Amino acid sequence: MYRSMVEKLEKWKKSSDKKPLVLYGARQVGKTWLMKEFGAKYYDSAAYISFDSDSLLKNIFEKDLSIPRIIHELSIAANIKITPETLIIFDEVQECPRALTSLKYFNENAPEYHVIAAGSLLGVMTLEGTGFPVGKVDILTMYPMSFYEFMSEIDDRFLPSIKIFDFQTITTFHDPIVELLKQYFFTGGMPAAVKKYSENRNFKEVREVQKVIIDSYYADFAKHIPSSYIARTRDIWESIPTQLAKENKRFLYSDMKEGSRGRDYEIALNWLTDTNLILKLYRVSLPNMPLIGYKQSSIFKLYMNDIGLLSARTDLDPKSYLDDSSKTFTHYKGGLAEQFVLQELLAANASLPIYYWATDKNTAEVEFVIQYKNDIIPIEVKSGKSVKSESLNMYRNEFKPARSIRFSLKNYGFIDGLYSVPLYMVGGLPGILEKS
Repeated sequence: MYRSMVEKLEKWKKSSDKKPLVLYGARQVGKTWLMKEFGAKYYDSAAYISFDSDSLLKNIFEKDLSIPRIIHELSIAANIKITPETLIIFDEVQECPRALTSLKYFNENAPEYHVIAAGSLLGVMTLEGTGFPVGKVDILTMYPMSFYEFMSEIDDRFLPSIKIFDFQTITTFHDPIVELLKQYFFTGGMPAAVKKYSENRNFKEVREVQKVIIDSYYADFAKHIPSSYIARTRDIWESIPTQLAKENKRFLYSDMKEGSRGRDYEIALNWLTDTNLILKLYRVSLPNMPLIGYKQSSIFKLYMNDIGLLSARTDLDPKSYLDDSSKTFTHYKGGLAEQFVLQELLAANASLPIYYWATDKNTAEVEFVIQYKNDIIPIEVKSGKSVKSESLNMYRNEFKPARSIRFSLKNYGFIDGLYSVPLYMVGGLPGILEKS
């Protein structure tokens, strides 16, 4: 299974000023597989330490944080001689805060060792009596498999042409690529779901895998969230599909329960965003540099972390996704298309500043506004081939952007500063912008 994150890890390995690496990401996105695969392919050996499965390992870090002693005892625990040519993997590190703190001392006193730490709940862990090694670690965030990664596993015939922007060939095979995109809308990017689909192309079995993942998230709610906030966390989580089905997709607490107030849900919302189970997109009042200076913190949309899990929450039949004549799917295509574009943009560049723009009275809205180098670029999303849009036209007339993007199911085109890009090429947007 190909994951583009391997290339970022390889770059980290070769860096002359690398620090221990902390890998963020929601549960089930493939962090453990990635670290083990990276260790197997790029190192002489790998020492895998999981603090979730062996509580005795925590004792190694309780005495002191002397790196020579820790290396010696980890070598015994992992039954492998750890050298600077060994990749040291700390998995589920939130179960041992002292191990996370030790990364500071690996960086300062033993930079020759290569260490990666990961955990599904790193964003919400409390380091009692210690502290996160701020400035002493490198950080990467891992997302579900992108559409390009999905294609590499399911049908990679068109991928080389897409990656080099061979629009003549892409146009020839536009329809079968769109069919793959529809399959991705249903399957999503959770590795277990993609693997199941690659084995037998059985959508029913894919849905069963997705529901197991969703159930594991509910189990995390019960295990890790204070009991007084579990119900509120579930309220937010369960309301997202309904909120995305609205024409105005702005998240409203009152749409969950009448009389609900933001301050009552703040802890629950933060837990879901900090664990990467949901994605939060803020509105900007004006599309000016820097976008963060115009962020409206109380106005936002919420998305799930994976389009496949969002699809599973809708319980729509696979035919709804694959059959263009299905009316059942029509009203939900917009929400799924936005979900797809957001997670593809994040997978391509997790540090990209992404917001959305709308008028105060929500009479016009542009789905995404990104800050790319010295540009503010509006991005419109269309789920089909109809590209009629008053909102983007209003935005362009008022703010005069040098470049605008429209993702839809139409073929590639460019006119008067507007790029019409096939929806399946969101992952290639950085390259398109560089070439323009």
